[in-house]
Amino acid sequence: MKKYFIIIVFFSLCIPFNSIAQEELLEMLESSQEPQTDFTIATFKSTRLVSGHSIETNGKRVLQFMIQHRFGTLNSGWRDLWGLDNSTIRLGFEYGITDQLNIGLGRSSFLKTYDGMVKWRFLRQKSGAKNFPFSATAVSSVYLNSSEWTDPERENYFSSRLSFHHALLLARKFDDKFSIQLMPTVVHSNLVSTAEDLNTMVSMGIGTSIKLSGSIRLNAEYYYLLPDQIESKELTNSLSLGVDIETGGHVFQLHVTNSKGMTEQFLVGNTTGEWGKGDIYFGFNISRVFNVGKK
Repeated sequence: MKKYFIIIVFFSLCIPFNSIAQEELLEMLESSQEPQTDFTIATFKSTRLVSGHSIETNGKRVLQFMIQHRFGTLNSGWRDLWGLDNSTIRLGFEYGITDQLNIGLGRSSFLKTYDGMVKWRFLRQKSGAKNFPFSATAVSSVYLNSSEWTDPERENYFSSRLSFHHALLLARKFDDKFSIQLMPTVVHSNLVSTAEDLNTMVSMGIGTSIKLSGSIRLNAEYYYLLPDQIESKELTNSLSLGVDIETGGHVFQLHVTNSKGMTEQFLVGNTTGEWGKGDIYFGFNISRVFNVGKK
């Protein structure tokens, strides 16, 4: 009996020391692990905020097909069913060469314009071991106007059909519900209406996205065109309001805007609609992504 008593006492004394040793070992393992860096994701639901680009890019080997549709103005009256009889459309494809680098092609019925795009997300918002307060994406586009020459009798050049757009997109996601983006933008047109018009126009854009539920966001987008750049026509600043609805692999975007065109070339240099006069276009974007290879 004395023998068993000694064995019980021995194990009773060893168990606390064993627990202490295990706790110390776990603490050593945790201290040896490097702190993690968490990258911010889903600053916006789509690669488009409303009509203009967001900082988001498609992942590597992901192909995005986008349909952009815009009806006529609401003030066109009942004969045109408040704009539904008149519409323009843009079809576009964007492909992720890497998670950060995308290329794209598109064609719009408005002025029969073809466009090509390169988009590079070179900074990402992150927290944890390494912190960085915002994400940054550079995007450049070239546009080709393929419509008939307004004056076919004069000497016309192919270069006159070309326009260009460059923008730096700076965005921050403050929490799970609110994101904001700044969009300094330059649009250059090789051919302008008059000698008084500047070929290069500068605009400052701002946009925001507010999460309403798990699949719905409210978006706003505004481009302020610096004054005294275009004299041949009365331009206004582009203002667009939209709602994102995520449904599985699709993102369905409904919006109203005073801009007829659906790319930055038209948002910055060709917006003439006035909200106060009912020059409001209703439209939508539908995007679908496809994985075209192993990542």
